[in-house]
Amino acid sequence: MPKSRIAGIGMYVPQHVVSNNDLTSYMDTSDEWIQERTGIKERRYAHRTQETTTTMGVEAAKIAIDRAGITAQDIDFIVFATLSPDYYFPGCGVLVQRAMKMGEIGALDVRNQCSGFVYALSVADQFIKSGMYKNILVIGSEKHSFGLDFSTRGRNVSVIFGDGAGAVVLQPAEDEESGILSTHLHSDGESAEILAMYNPGTHANYWTSQQVANFDEAEIGQMFMSHEMIDNAQNFPFMDGPSVFKKAVVKFPEVIMEALNTNGYKPADIKVLIPHQANLRIAQFVQQKLGLREEQVYNNIQKYGNTTAASVPIALCEAWQQGMIEKGDLVCLAAFGSGFTWASALIKW
Repeated sequence: MPKSRIAGIGMYVPQHVVSNNDLTSYMDTSDEWIQERTGIKERRYAHRTQETTTTMGVEAAKIAIDRAGITAQDIDFIVFATLSPDYYFPGCGVLVQRAMKMGEIGALDVRNQCSGFVYALSVADQFIKSGMYKNILVIGSEKHSFGLDFSTRGRNVSVIFGDGAGAVVLQPAEDEESGILSTHLHSDGESAEILAMYNPGTHANYWTSQQVANFDEAEIGQMFMSHEMIDNAQNFPFMDGPSVFKKAVVKFPEVIMEALNTNGYKPADIKVLIPHQANLRIAQFVQQKLGLREEQVYNNIQKYGNTTAASVPIALCEAWQQGMIEKGDLVCLAAFGSGFTWASALIKW
């Protein structure tokens, strides 16, 4: 069974830079407050009307495809990871297929939030191993800026997120030594609501069938999206930050060690660890927990904020562009996010 390898990688971030100080115009916050809690100095925001999750993904894909030495018409499958699609449906995968004038190939969307890219990579890896496809485009892209609460009420979430996209082309490995060695996927929905966006949604299960039977038409309309929900910010993302942090600092090291142990490696063997850029404090904790040197962990959350599904491919692309990753190096990708879901991938470059 052939391994799969990353044959090309690309990234795209919007030109518009938003500093911590810029956010003080909208909310009661400060550069010091944000950096102390997250490590973030600035982030990028996409153009409100001219850039979308799909268009950013396409820009990253063009670079990845070019670096793989193929054309868009050679792509035979798309896996697109995002929590901020252009439309509620259809997904962004088909929009990429249309925008890049590809053939009538399959397109799959993955909704695993921060873990989305690693999950998408794992799905693509299985298709390559099975021999079903030869050139798979995997994209992680997010446009958070259109849906954040830019007020003091929402600052704990809004200061964290930014926009951007990353993409890779996956192909069968040219030799048995290189490629994706293994991927590891996990979930635990027990605390799903502590990091979630509740509306729009169809969670009418909060009412019994008997209660609903007694509602009038106006009350039924209120069940799904009401002025009260909007007034209470239920149409914005919600996060219990301390609870998420406590879970992340446990599951991040676990899933990294699972990948290493499965393949007979130890933390010292990692050339570069690419963690999902959730919070610089989480990455620093993981680094200390695993006994990694600072140069073994690549972080760019300072520049881009948390771009969720896009954060791993953006960081991977930057690390590669900076010459930190060369042939034969051991690279570990890891992510933890809403769901909760968490995942890792170990790659011999």
